[in-house]
Order: sequence, then structure tokens, then C-alpha cells
Amino acid sequence: MARGHHGGDQPLRAARPDRQAGRGLQVAGASRSAPEPPPPCGRIARGGSRGPAASANTLVPPPGSAPPGTAAPIAAPRTFGRAASAQPDEAASDARARARQAKSLDELERILADFDACPLRFTAKNLVFADGNPEARVMFLGEAPGADEDRIGKPFMGRSGQLLDKMMKAVGLDRTSAYIGNIVPWRPPGNRNPTPQEVAVCRPFVERQIELVDPDIIVCLGAPATQTLTGTKDGILRTRGRLFPYKLPSREVKLLATLHPAFLLRQPVQKRLAWRDFRSLRALLDGKA
Repeated sequence: MARGHHGGDQPLRAARPDRQAGRGLQVAGASRSAPEPPPPCGRIARGGSRGPAASANTLVPPPGSAPPGTAAPIAAPRTFGRAASAQPDEAASDARARARQAKSLDELERILADFDACPLRFTAKNLVFADGNPEARVMFLGEAPGADEDRIGKPFMGRSGQLLDKMMKAVGLDRTSAYIGNIVPWRPPGNRNPTPQEVAVCRPFVERQIELVDPDIIVCLGAPATQTLTGTKDGILRTRGRLFPYKLPSREVKLLATLHPAFLLRQPVQKRLAWRDFRSLRALLDGKA
């Protein structure tokens, strides 16, 4: 996977009226008065003529202040989307309610595209929903999109995706016979790991996605996906190769944990372990395990 402050004019104390008189100085026949300090509040309008209609000391109300004699406007309530300011529990509850409304994958994607309670939506370029065949028996789930996926709008498009394609091909699979997604559909800034709060907000959507796909086997690529869907706290080197039960509304299916392709690119020696896991996947699909 992969994201000056301008100081305002300072208000000064107004000069005392008894010090205003007699301060003019005569220099070379011209009258020059010492500049008066600015008024006690507000900003001084700059530019324009200095005639009676536009004095240099015309007050401009501070931004957001109400005109004299009027009540201050009531601030609009904060919304999830305007500042992504929802509390995690509120956002997760909203996500569960919205995800339950989806009756199809297309509808779920539309609902997720309109969901604005996850801050990642505002830093990512694209929603990365899924790729592959939703009628497939096997569903692969990674952690979150990277830069290539964010640019293209599909999961596993970069080097990790190329390696995943090779791993699937080795056991007779491709993107026409598998369905691929992530537990978080937006790229975190700078390819950082998604926070637990971000995962919790997105989890209802991926759970509903799994229900709608209804696969026979779920393959979790890496620790975050495995931990999110199984509840285990173990690292991926302890959980890889293990089968977990996963409950769908109408049945229980198997979940296989394995290593993420990005991890294998960093540690190629571990590919032998991933190969064992994919052979187990093939055996499960063939009914031999």
C-alpha cells in the first residue's frame, strides 16, 4: 500500500483624546502630522481615496463578525463529510446502517462512494472497490490500496498485483476466476498503514461485500486483513497456512491466511511459505482438503 500562517493586524489601544491636539509639526512649510494609531478593534481599510467617503481609518469588521445591531449567525452543525469530523463510534454505526441497505455489489459501491465519514476519502484519488469475478468461489482480501491502485481505481495493480497474478496462475486461477478487494478501499496518505479507527469504519462495508459475493473460500493477504476478519492478535507468520471459520448469513465458509505479496517482495525467501498456502488453496477448491 500508499499522503504559513498569515498573522492578522494586531489591535492597538486608541490614543487618548487629550493627546491628539497640538501634535502637528511644521516642516518646510508643509503640515505633517504624526500618524494616528489604529482604532481599538477591526482592521483598517487599505487603498482607495482618502476623501470623506473613504477614510483611511474606515473600519472593516473582522471576518465572520455580524454587522452592528444584528445578531451573530448561528454556526451550521458539523457534518461527517465537510471535515470528516465524525467520532469513530458514530462513523462505524453510520457505516453499518448504510452497508445493510446494499442489496447488490453495485449498490454497495455506490453507497461507499457517497460515504464521507472516513477521512481517507478526502485524501485518496479514487475509491478502490474490487476487481475480478464476483461469481468466483474464492475471494482475496488485502489491506489497502497503494499509489498505483489509487491512480487506476482497482486493487493490486502495481508490483504486488503482478506477483499476486503469478501466484494465482501457479494454481490455475486468474482475475476471471477470483474476486479481489481490500478491507480499506481508500489509499492512506503516503502508503502508511490504516489506523484501527479507519479499519473499524470500513469494516462493515467489506463484511457486506463478502456476504454479497458469498465465496466458498476467503484468502486474507497479510496480517491486517486476517486480524480484522478473524479477531486473532497473532502475526501473519503464526497465522499463515491456518484455516479459520467465517460465518456468512446462510452458511460457514473457510478463511485461509497467507502472506501479502508486498511482504514477499521485501522478503523473497518467504515465497516458499506462500507457495505452500496456495497449494492448500488449490486443494480446498478441488475438494481434497
